[in-house]
Amino acid sequence: MSGPNTITRRHLERLAIIYVRQSTLMQVREHTESTARQYALAEEAARLGWPASAVVIIDADLGLSGRSAAGRSGFKELVSRICVGEVGAIFGLEISRFARSSADLQRLLEFCSLSETLIVDADGIYDLQNFNDRLLLGLKGTMSEAELHILAGRLQESKRAAARRGELRCPLPVGYVFDDEGHTVVDVHEEIRAAVADVFTAFEATGSAYGVVGRFHNRLFPRRAYGGVWAGEIRWGRLTHGRVCGLLSNPAYAGSYVFGRYQSQRFLDPEGTIRVRLVERPRSEWPVLIQDHHPAYISWETFLANEQRLAANYTRSGARPPREGTALLQGMVLCGSCGRAMSVGYPGGRATYDCAHSRSDHTKTPGCRSMLAAIIDAAVARRVLAVVTPHEIALALAAADEVTARRARSTRALELRVERVHYEAARAERAFHHCEPENRLVARSLEQRWEEKLAAVTEAEAVLAAAHAAAMPLPPRAELEALASDLSRLWAASTTSNKDRKRLLRTVVADVTLISHSTEPHVRVGVRWRSGASEELVVCRPAPASVSRRTSTGAIEFVRQQSERGDEEVAAELDAAGFRTGTGRHFDVAAVRWLRHAHRIPSAPRLGPGEVHVAEVAACLGITESAVYYWIAQGQLEARREQGGHLCVPFSADVKEACRQRVLASPHIRPRVQACAAGGAV
Repeated sequence: MSGPNTITRRHLERLAIIYVRQSTLMQVREHTESTARQYALAEEAARLGWPASAVVIIDADLGLSGRSAAGRSGFKELVSRICVGEVGAIFGLEISRFARSSADLQRLLEFCSLSETLIVDADGIYDLQNFNDRLLLGLKGTMSEAELHILAGRLQESKRAAARRGELRCPLPVGYVFDDEGHTVVDVHEEIRAAVADVFTAFEATGSAYGVVGRFHNRLFPRRAYGGVWAGEIRWGRLTHGRVCGLLSNPAYAGSYVFGRYQSQRFLDPEGTIRVRLVERPRSEWPVLIQDHHPAYISWETFLANEQRLAANYTRSGARPPREGTALLQGMVLCGSCGRAMSVGYPGGRATYDCAHSRSDHTKTPGCRSMLAAIIDAAVARRVLAVVTPHEIALALAAADEVTARRARSTRALELRVERVHYEAARAERAFHHCEPENRLVARSLEQRWEEKLAAVTEAEAVLAAAHAAAMPLPPRAELEALASDLSRLWAASTTSNKDRKRLLRTVVADVTLISHSTEPHVRVGVRWRSGASEELVVCRPAPASVSRRTSTGAIEFVRQQSERGDEEVAAELDAAGFRTGTGRHFDVAAVRWLRHAHRIPSAPRLGPGEVHVAEVAACLGITESAVYYWIAQGQLEARREQGGHLCVPFSADVKEACRQRVLASPHIRPRVQACAAGGAV
């Protein structure tokens, strides 16, 4: 370790940096003496010869741990100033203030050595170009890192010991509070209790987290604030999907005390920075799980069932749970061309199975297309109802009875094994207790043997419990046979929801493959059953709307033949003859008019006494029809519009003569032909 003589003029011409750091904000708030001692190092720098203008204090890392350099802007500023040669010496109470990590500290020492920067702490002055000083600082850094490990280990083990007893107080979820003795009890606030209980009731009814959110659409939900001025208080707000998932997956509501559900994990990002994230552990790796620790809102079995339903609803992992839509094969349909799953859409309110790759240029195959779900669902449902008969179910139940008997024999063997290992553990315990305490050599061997037998008991009981959990009990045979005897009526009942129909289809159908060609009038439907068997159905395509909703040829010809009759009479004749429109409605005047318009069938106007058409007026006067329409629009010539839309002009001799005089007096109209005499009739 060097002395004060190590400080040269070259060092004094550069900066003296006082690096101030405390590990936590609590230390900054409560350990004020340590902070004051670090700031007082500025006086030590002045005593060693640095002017006040050359002393710089870096305290940006107050409240930050020295475990890593990531996130410590003050440490980064210190290193950057050392690298550019601005620093003559850095001051700190001890080496652990700079870094608790050997990697960060060694890098700092290397930079100080290259830039001839001194390090000053409470023990002395260190010149990093001196091997002994560098070795001493390296040892102190290693001891500092080991000290951090020892301190953290002691603190963490104390927490784990309290957690194993269920006495470590952690923040409670909403719905629970601590009583005066520190025990976890249900919140005394009745509205909070009711809100939490209603979440589990709503999930049981809806089966999804989004369904629970919908039930709480116009209702507030409590939330406990953590940190800040509102710490510990209840705030009311909107219930979100994330909150619902958190409530349903929290074992505290099942009366269980859990410690260690999450663990911090350090990792490197692509830029090489060390970061920390929380990772959820599997239930088998939870360090502490104490059931029946406090009053519960739901049972442990209900919690496990809710967890399984949430996992089944998670579609990102490939699951396709049944929904409320009308597409019964939702999530089970595959495209027979590209082999990918077909999605469900509802364009125009009609369910369709759509291969999304039919709209993709780079993956499209000729057979990728969309199909109506109704015709596919109906065909598969008819086949399922035909296959699932009482006789088939009786055979399946007989096979299930055989499997149940086989499982019972296997389970009986496991039960006998558990009974045997219990007996062996009891013998080992008796042998240990009969041993004389002074004979430690024998006692240690007997104790080890007893522990091995207890471990064998735990393993055998776990295997037996797993076997019981895997063997799901079947409903009573009478109930299943009664259900199968009237399955068709149950399927068509109004009380049977689409979700129930989807669940029934999923029990017997594994998937459905659709193969379609644009030139063929049918769709090939490949059904793969749960048993592994497969078969193919052929479903006719529905006729396009231009064909299925087209008016019959007979009705069109009838209207064409009756072109001189009124629309009311034609509509009545069509209706009496039994003709219907393309949509199945009775014919009316509007339908007849649309038929005339669509097929260009003219309708003769019904002229009154002395009335003529516009074309006849134009021909008689030798002018264009446009001129006649202009007179009618300007009110210079009277006309009546018939129901079919045609104009009927009352054209008496006086009206004809007045029109002729108007033509002769007009400078814009040049008569082409005088088709009728002055006094002649039309």
